[in-house]
Amino acid sequence: MIFIHPSAEVHSTTIGENTRIWQHVVVLKDAVIGENCNLNYNTFVENDVVLGNHVTVKSGVYLWDGIQVEDYVFIGPNATFVNNTTPRSQQYPDRHIGCYIKEGASIGANATILGGITIGRYAMIGAGSVLTKSTGDFELWYGNPASHKGYVTKQGTTLDLNLMDTNSTKYNFVNNELLPIK
Repeated sequence: MIFIHPSAEVHSTTIGENTRIWQHVVVLKDAVIGENCNLNYNTFVENDVVLGNHVTVKSGVYLWDGIQVEDYVFIGPNATFVNNTTPRSQQYPDRHIGCYIKEGASIGANATILGGITIGRYAMIGAGSVLTKSTGDFELWYGNPASHKGYVTKQGTTLDLNLMDTNSTKYNFVNNELLPIK
């Protein structure tokens, strides 16, 4: 069952089961939203946007044309996306450049994501960061401009650049996953 709050304005018919769309959300007609997603208060989803399954979009996020989001992605409150690198009033590009957010990635509150960027699997972008470059899988980026500061496991454990956690446990990449060395 899909839940759509009465104050939401949803024009798309491509919405997966068990998705929840809350107060004052606007979803345009060509947007695609997967199963078990949660679109929080005051979000906007433009036409050329695809959300995978189990995606959380917190309050105040506007997803502009060209954004593609894989499964299990978290987008924090007021994260900002840029899809036009040379904006001018009433001058529109032939095509908007979005960004590609891979499975399990997390974007912190108030982060700014420039167009044309890919955020890797399970990568984490810190709150308030300005991301101007693509990230690799499992990478931790933060700052203004954001830079690669460490790694994050699938479970959310942060690691330094030497793949070590705060308990001095060393990790390594095994079959495209970050796992502790036994």
